[in-house]
Amino acid sequence: MLTSRQELVLRKVVEGYLEGGAPVGSKALSVDVQWGPSTIRNELASLEEIGLLAHPHTSAGRVPTQAGYRYFVDRLLPSEDVGPRLSLSLVRRELDEAMRVTTETLSQVTNLLAIVTAPPIETSTIRHIEVLLLQPQVLMVVVITSTGGVTKRLFTFDRPVDPGLADWAASYLNERLVGLGLGARILQKRLHDPSLARSESDFLDALSPVFTELEDGAHDSLYVEGTSRLLRGDRVGEVSELNVLMDMLERRVTLLGVLQAALTERDVLVRIGAENEAPGLRSLALVAAGYGLPQRRLGTVSVIGPLRMDYGRAIHAVRDAASQLSSFIAEVYDER
Repeated sequence: MLTSRQELVLRKVVEGYLEGGAPVGSKALSVDVQWGPSTIRNELASLEEIGLLAHPHTSAGRVPTQAGYRYFVDRLLPSEDVGPRLSLSLVRRELDEAMRVTTETLSQVTNLLAIVTAPPIETSTIRHIEVLLLQPQVLMVVVITSTGGVTKRLFTFDRPVDPGLADWAASYLNERLVGLGLGARILQKRLHDPSLARSESDFLDALSPVFTELEDGAHDSLYVEGTSRLLRGDRVGEVSELNVLMDMLERRVTLLGVLQAALTERDVLVRIGAENEAPGLRSLALVAAGYGLPQRRLGTVSVIGPLRMDYGRAIHAVRDAASQLSSFIAEVYDER
């Protein structure tokens, strides 16, 4: 535990470094506090000795260590959110669009890389199917899910399609598949019936890829915005594992595992530097929160940035985005 004076000095150093990006010295600190430079230097030395501050050899000032950032986040940030509420405008949007709006807005507000994970595939069901004959040999299948997602797929046949067969397929597919979860194994089995005529069965086989692709495309979706904000020239020196992070963003599997940890947290998860197990995040900070239904978390909202980030703004923005996305999700799933 630090004394109140040490906590004030640490907070001033962290805030000064976050704002200016340069080491903070005793002279600069003495402007805002009642103690003289010598007293402040003693406290800076004490904070450095216990590992909360570091002393770059090129400067007389101090910078926060990862432990210093952690103490600042855990003990010195306001307990209540401060700052303006995010304006996400998610009402009457489809799930995919709502995820994109959340990700884009979060990245813009925090000036960080924002990542939102979609709800798991098994939480969405098929709501309606349309089979539309656009041209004699061209047909389009439209699948609408319970979360408002719309998938369209064009099919081209060697011969003209019987309009009656297309109408029959629409009725059959709605009767057999509506209400089934996208992740249900029974989905493909329900497409077929031994009593069907050969022409009907072959026609359904031709259309079946739209449902397979719908299942595959909905699995573990990530929405990412703001990668360029981490690649800015003034930040490259602060992020030593950029190549590994870019690989994580491309492969996504590891990143999904990292964000999964936020689903078990009551509030916002903050991991700073070496607290992150993934190598690509060792020089970065992660702020994440789960969103979903009261009885179940369905996905995560997160930002990733350099250690020198505005933690108060990031935590507030992530918590706010998760709350608004949860409200949106609750309304969408109530309509199922």
